[in-house]
Amino acid sequence: MTNDNQATIEALLRRVDELESRSALRDLVSDYCIGFDTHDWDRFIGIWHDDCVWEIGPPFGSFEGHAGIKKAVFEILYPAWRETHHLTSNLRVQFSDADHARGTCDVDCMGALKDNSVQMISATYTDDFERRNGVWKIARRGVKMHYFNVIPGAQMNAPGAA
Repeated sequence: MTNDNQATIEALLRRVDELESRSALRDLVSDYCIGFDTHDWDRFIGIWHDDCVWEIGPPFGSFEGHAGIKKAVFEILYPAWRETHHLTSNLRVQFSDADHARGTCDVDCMGALKDNSVQMISATYTDDFERRNGVWKIARRGVKMHYFNVIPGAQMNAPGAA
């Protein structure tokens, strides 16, 4: 095999790895939404490295590691929300090397608090993704809230429900 052929194969393998990595990172962003909204704890915690940081910001705070995330979810967020529906969009990913990437995406979330008031939230997530031992997960997620507003008179009821 010539050096040119070897270089072409290595470049192709790097491109394939990046495509597979992008797909894995999209799945992490989606699994955040699905896991949180469906209360699927294993799916939700599975996206985070053990030493992760989740910087939700005001009014919630910052949380470290799986224990901190568990506290945020079960002691702060789930007790406040009757239901949530997250939708992420505009995911952009930039790789600093084969095992580190920074992602930014927008999120809109409609939710009902336990008092049934409907809230509309818009934010931007900034993620530091790391591949460790061949597995991509989130090392750090920063949340920048754009708005967190009550929608007066809105209801979140299943079709046919009162």
